[in-house]
Amino acid sequence: MKAKQLIEENNRKREQLTKENEKYYSDMMIYIRLQFTLSEQQSEEVLMEMLDHLLDGQHEGKSAKDIFGDDPKGYADEIIQNLPKEQKREVIPFIMGIVLNLVSWMLMIRGAVIVTISQFKNEDVDSSVYLYPTLLLFAVILGSVAFGVWFFFRTIKQSLFNEKASEKKDMLKVGIFGAVSMGLVIALTKFIPDFGPAFDFSWWASLLTGGVLWVIVFMGKKFEWFK
Repeated sequence: MKAKQLIEENNRKREQLTKENEKYYSDMMIYIRLQFTLSEQQSEEVLMEMLDHLLDGQHEGKSAKDIFGDDPKGYADEIIQNLPKEQKREVIPFIMGIVLNLVSWMLMIRGAVIVTISQFKNEDVDSSVYLYPTLLLFAVILGSVAFGVWFFFRTIKQSLFNEKASEKKDMLKVGIFGAVSMGLVIALTKFIPDFGPAFDFSWWASLLTGGVLWVIVFMGKKFEWFK
């Protein structure tokens, strides 16, 4: 089976695990999957073998600790050392997929806001775009997304193999970071002065560009361009 099929099969089989065994196995599974330099295909094959072994042991009344030991992280590290290296996921395309999705929605919202305001004011709304502030805003969005991806994965790693970890606290941390990042982008949009060369970017052009980018992102997810 290909990696995608193995992941789907893994999700289905994990439902058969007890709560304790599922937590033990899932921590190792996520930990291994977060090693982005490993072969995805062989990582998923090993994870499936581990899951089948655990299910067989569970039917015999054994726990995950009985089968894999009391140190799941150490066991996972041994597996990682024996797996071949291969670029599992290109980080830059992954981040660009998130950025393009954000930009597409921002452009579509911008177009909708401009046309809505113009209807109420009964006059054309200034749709000029200044190059330098726009580039600065895009750089901030790109940096926020890159740092956000790192922060998200770091939060996940810290919660693994930790019985005191709280999913609600972790989600709160990520949520606060997202809110701060969004607030920073909104503040920059509002307070950065207009300077440098400018060009007209009408509401329909904004909607059209945003729509095209959204379709690209949608197709990218379908065909795994941003994997």
